Amino acid sequence: MPKLVDRVAIVTGAGRGVGYATALMLAKEGASIVVNDLDAAEAEATVAAIKGGDGNAIACAGDITADDYPETLIQTALDGYGGIDIIVNNAGYIWNGAMHNHTDEQWQAMLDVHVTAPFRILRAFAPWMRQQAKREIEQDGRARCRKVVNVSSVSGTTGAATQVAYSAGKAGVVGLTKTLAKEWGRYNVTVNCVAFGHIRTRLTQPYEGEPPRIDVAGRDYKVGLTDAQIRAVQATAALGRSGEPQDGAGAILLFCFPESDYVTGEVLTCAGGI
Repeated sequence: MPKLVDRVAIVTGAGRGVGYATALMLAKEGASIVVNDLDAAEAEATVAAIKGGDGNAIACAGDITADDYPETLIQTALDGYGGIDIIVNNAGYIWNGAMHNHTDEQWQAMLDVHVTAPFRILRAFAPWMRQQAKREIEQDGRARCRKVVNVSSVSGTTGAATQVAYSAGKAGVVGLTKTLAKEWGRYNVTVNCVAFGHIRTRLTQPYEGEPPRIDVAGRDYKVGLTDAQIRAVQATAALGRSGEPQDGAGAILLFCFPESDYVTGEVLTCAGGI
């Protein structure tokens, strides 16, 4: 039987990769999904895929770093489904470079998307969540268990050369997770984090020669890993392979299931035993 029937989940960055796989997995388990992506066409494609599998989903495309977007995202979920049970802060991208080449703009951009945006989304969630939890406690003696899953990286837990800004942002996610777990336990909200290793997405796609590029809000970014880099990463993993988006989504799903209702403030490394 599906485990998340009558649950409402927000998934950011759900147009591609791990976010897309997560949205589909949550929907398969019965959750109604609010799909965020910077690219409106990709968000709508995810909604269509969920509905094609007899699931429920609505799109809320937009830039999670925009000042007014967190409130819009939360209100979209409340207007569309009347509540929020799960928030997966997954959206992000990479902007790499050696420390001596990092600009202030680069540093701030990585902090903005990886830790400030999740903080602001969760802050926007707080007023409704606190009021609702207090009402449930008064009526039933205990609030419904709600879930926050933040996405970090092994770059944030162990560091990574050429990723000083990205690593700092992903390390900040860990601090956000552990602190909010202590603050929101009284409302029966679990707050956990998944730190990914090498997962096959467009950010880590293989290449030889010139690296591929992606467009983020009209700006060009180099992405990908050479075949040699990928082989080196795989050699350090106990499982001897890279992860797929479904592997990452599966780790997120663990924290969304009722079986994890007594687990909070934890960081789960999903990296094949690196």
